[in-house]
Amino acid sequence: MSENQNLLAEQRRALILDEVRRRGGVRVNELTRRLGVSDMTVRRDLDALARQGVVEKVHGGAVPVAEASTHEPGFEAKSGLELTAKEDIARAAAELVAPGTAIALSGGTTTYALAHRLLDVPDLTVVTNSVRVADVFHAAQRLSGQRQGAATVVLTGGVRTPSDSLVGPVADQAIAALHFDVLFLGVHGISVEAGLSTPNLAEAETNRRLVQSARRVVVIADHTKWGTVGLSSFAALDQVDTLVTDAGLPAEARAQMAEHPTHLVVAGEPADTTDI
Repeated sequence: MSENQNLLAEQRRALILDEVRRRGGVRVNELTRRLGVSDMTVRRDLDALARQGVVEKVHGGAVPVAEASTHEPGFEAKSGLELTAKEDIARAAAELVAPGTAIALSGGTTTYALAHRLLDVPDLTVVTNSVRVADVFHAAQRLSGQRQGAATVVLTGGVRTPSDSLVGPVADQAIAALHFDVLFLGVHGISVEAGLSTPNLAEAETNRRLVQSARRVVVIADHTKWGTVGLSSFAALDQVDTLVTDAGLPAEARAQMAEHPTHLVVAGEPADTTDI
């Protein structure tokens, strides 16, 4: 972490969170020196991260929150994390979408960011089990009217999760009857051993159906998802055609990915990406 008084609050908090996770804890006086900001600014940042449920404040600093494998943060709690990384990932993933294709977007804050990037791609058919993702397209249509080439959105039914995804038998049945060119999948966790995982058993089954209905599977996940394991695995890493992530992905993870057929796209770094 380098000293920079001009860092935005979001950037500072991302740096602090990375430092907490990497070192297992930080002290306020260390952060003031490294970030070149006041003690009060650091304490406000720690307060904000604590409200999001990603760190626990202790005397003189903060430590990471030990999450159970069944813990599922809500959409709002996750939406404030890794904002820059998610936007970079969404920008890179959008380049993989060709006009006129049928795509699926799972629930999650990264797929939500991607949805905003796809509003100008003509003639898409978008299948989603995310209320938030569907709202992005519906809001755009309300503002601009039913313009030529606007996306056709298919929202599955189901039971709503804390992350505003629709899951369960109704969603599973709807997805099983569909076939799409590419699935853009947000995940709770990804690892070589556990593959893709989520803390929600019903969501795991719905995600499994999404993977089965897709010709290609593209996982969009920031680097903090690497090494995280939820209660239920729903796909192996080898079932993923492409992983789009950010430059924070550690070297060890990149080396592990090189041993698998999954194509790795790191947002902001040169990559051989072609339209799907």
